[in-house]
Amino acid sequence: MDEALLRSLTPSVLAILVRRGADFAAAEDAVQDALVEAVRVWPADLPRDPKGWLVTVAWRKFLDQTRADAARRRREDLVDEQPAPGPAPAVDDTLQLYFLCAHPSLTPSSAIALTLRAVGGLTTRQIAQAYLVPEATMAQRISRAKRTVSGVQFDRPGDVATVLRVLYLVFNEGYSGDVDLAAEAIRLTRQLAAQVDHPEVAGLLALMLLHHARRAARTAPDGSLVPLAEQDRSRWDTELIAEGVEILQAALARDRLGEFQAQAAIAALHADAPTAGETDWVQIVEWYDELVRLTDSPVVRLNRAVAVGEADGPRAGLAALAALDALLPRHAAVAAYLHERDGDLATAARLYAEAARKAPNLAERDHLTRQAARLNALRRP
Repeated sequence: MDEALLRSLTPSVLAILVRRGADFAAAEDAVQDALVEAVRVWPADLPRDPKGWLVTVAWRKFLDQTRADAARRRREDLVDEQPAPGPAPAVDDTLQLYFLCAHPSLTPSSAIALTLRAVGGLTTRQIAQAYLVPEATMAQRISRAKRTVSGVQFDRPGDVATVLRVLYLVFNEGYSGDVDLAAEAIRLTRQLAAQVDHPEVAGLLALMLLHHARRAARTAPDGSLVPLAEQDRSRWDTELIAEGVEILQAALARDRLGEFQAQAAIAALHADAPTAGETDWVQIVEWYDELVRLTDSPVVRLNRAVAVGEADGPRAGLAALAALDALLPRHAAVAAYLHERDGDLATAARLYAEAARKAPNLAERDHLTRQAARLNALRRP
């Protein structure tokens, strides 16, 4: 077996699969499977065109995995979207897999990326967007994690904090992305809350329930996004809201504040407002200040700028936004909204159009495009 030949062919075969439409991580997995097959077959029957053979086998492996993923998603679609309130059912193997993938030999960021890819079903692109890094960087991180755990025994589970982070990112992708995993994330978090008595586990469950309660109102009949301020609040699920608030209050009473509890408190304030105009933005800004202290996250600071704009006026919000990197995802959308609130329709329209070009999904892009068109129509004589 000519191992040097295999190594020399691998980059070009990987590039061909990516050009054909495979995402980087799936292509990498398929090429690795093809290499394993080559090691098994070639010593007895070396093909005339080794590169063509590898491309054909790798592409077949990729298609097989794509079909398997599609079948899995179809099975998930058959499950009722609405997570039932109340005690969690008996624990299954899925949550255990989350803990095993969060292996102590991995850094937390690598463990999260590996779990999202291997168990959560997210693509490398989706994970990279969640981490605000290039797709190639995330693909390398996942590959390194795979190599790290390839020779270890999965007998030492990871920590709860890592599993919470994974569940949160899976829920976010299911709530706002291309793959509907929100109900599954809630189901697993209910299981975790039944096993682990920790206020941050309860905080994450409360946060998920409060966000999920608004799901029915988030889109119009034509599938377009409905901003929070314009949602029909009569369509919000009051039972999920009540459950989320009850869980949150019990967690906050333990006086061990964490980021998920703080985020849930913000969601609860939105849920408590009978109308958008009655939202307690001053208190929301205070909770965002706590979140900044806990996380120092640029995304948190971006959301805080919106809240400051609502509490203290759009110019105060723009001042808070000015301290952030303009390349931050959704920065242009926030700037557009604040400039519109400040009466600068020309700048707002330009920024909405810019934000639409950078939108991570079709629904968000269409919404931002309509916002730009609306303002441009208002400016015409």
